[in-house]
Amino acid sequence: MDVATLERVSNVELRHLAAMAAIAEEGSFGRAAARLGYTQSTVSQQIAALERAVGGPVFDRPGGPKAVRLTPLGSVVLDQGRALLAKAQALTDAVDRFKAGDGRIDIGTFQSVSNVILPSVVRRLRGEHPGCDIRLFEEEPEQPRIGDLDLLFYDGRIDGDVEHRKLLDDPYLLVAGAGTFPDGPVPLERLDGAPMVAWPLICDQPVMEQAIARGGARPQIVFRSAVNDTLLSMVRAGLGSAVLPWLAIHGAGIPPDGRLSIHELRPSLPPREIYLHWQAGRIQSPLAGRAVEIAVEVAAELAPPSAGIGA
Repeated sequence: MDVATLERVSNVELRHLAAMAAIAEEGSFGRAAARLGYTQSTVSQQIAALERAVGGPVFDRPGGPKAVRLTPLGSVVLDQGRALLAKAQALTDAVDRFKAGDGRIDIGTFQSVSNVILPSVVRRLRGEHPGCDIRLFEEEPEQPRIGDLDLLFYDGRIDGDVEHRKLLDDPYLLVAGAGTFPDGPVPLERLDGAPMVAWPLICDQPVMEQAIARGGARPQIVFRSAVNDTLLSMVRAGLGSAVLPWLAIHGAGIPPDGRLSIHELRPSLPPREIYLHWQAGRIQSPLAGRAVEIAVEVAAELAPPSAGIGA
């Protein structure tokens, strides 16, 4: 295609093609104008502009009551034009769905949030937007990054150009085999030298263990695992006790079988802080914005214990 033709064709507008398709389907300029809500002169002007752009007539106009007919050039233009109109409609539909919240959202998460908070977030999002595409990525790196994620849950603030919303304070509790400690709160000093199972030294775990040490206790760590259920199984087996955040305990759904007891510590440890992060300066999709709102609502509905934990 020469440059002059390319320049002319670039002047074709979707409204010209829509008018042409309506005329071809209705058989007259007048009926096409009525269908489109235009005056007949406006439709004629649009077709005239289209014909200048493509370099020839697209309709034969026999006059009188006879229907207008496509020229050979008009058939080529209409065939390609309908494909363009279909793509434009698909684009319009996609934009409308995006604005309505039926887009894609990528969320970074970690074990406790995946078990307790995210199921409610996902269920509500899909209930409101059945066509949405939710992708979850569960990692617990030492230095998390948002990257291409829309949202990132993490137990603490993260570095970088990010915005955040604190969701809740997640208190640490002692999980022990039944009868290991008397009912009620356990003095922190009772953990000194006691066998314990624990998470690896990632995320908030080093901070928590340092707080235990400052309280005068140095437990004997006999096993480390990043899987909450595994740690609780080892507590049941008598390998040792565990200090875990409430979300981890709650998410594990400990059955009331009498084999485990849950205690507060005295003095209590600083709680783990759960945050939701997103890239600063990035325009959030309506779906991501709604996910933040729902996450805040779900976190507010949770009730981490503040007192009265016993066996």
